[in-house]
Amino acid sequence: IIIHINGITMNAISLLSSGLDSTVAHTIISESVNIELSLTFDYGQKSVKKEIEYAKKLSDYFNVEHKVVDIKWLVELTNTALVNSKKKIPKLTFEDISDDADSCITKESAKSVWVPNRNGVMLNIAASFAESLGCKYIIVGFNKEEAQTFPDNSIEYMRALDASLAYSTQNHVKVIAPLIEFNKTEIVKKAIRLKAPLHLSWSCYHGEESPCGECESCVRRMRAFKDVGAKDPLLI
Repeated sequence: IIIHINGITMNAISLLSSGLDSTVAHTIISESVNIELSLTFDYGQKSVKKEIEYAKKLSDYFNVEHKVVDIKWLVELTNTALVNSKKKIPKLTFEDISDDADSCITKESAKSVWVPNRNGVMLNIAASFAESLGCKYIIVGFNKEEAQTFPDNSIEYMRALDASLAYSTQNHVKVIAPLIEFNKTEIVKKAIRLKAPLHLSWSCYHGEESPCGECESCVRRMRAFKDVGAKDPLLI
């Protein structure tokens, strides 16, 4: 990732859902790029209050302005469990989670929480903010593990988006995905080395007082901490 041009530090905005991935991506890039704004999107997700709460805490921690963008109209376009109060988010175990993209369980889990073109909508809105603020980059938490079941987390998607933004923004905004080659275990290892503020992150698909420990996002996070032999600071 080129982050300096002729010795000038570049500016960026961050897509900060407060999840493990976006928190660690933000931490990595904040060491060398001036992050002017963090954006959290409200698309009617069940965890929205927690995401906003924790994203605000993270933004305060990094001394970055935080803005919530309302795109709840997406609720009208999707019937998936992530936003539909009448549908239950699947409960998974370590055994259920497979790194095989063809796994029926992980395919069904991904399908149940898919929101049509969510990342496309969020990133194009973020690009508008970036261009208006004179920022060159958008920081995202795309990673190798989630790209196996969510194609809008893949490096191919990121490259296609960069090509599109070269036409739709005058300053040719680009996406930075520092975790694009990482799985969740590697992300947690990186976070521990960087002393990332994971106690201020929220990964659960639900918005209860504590993480459910049963949705796919929780289980992947739990497995990663188990793999590295560390305790999740959010749960201490």
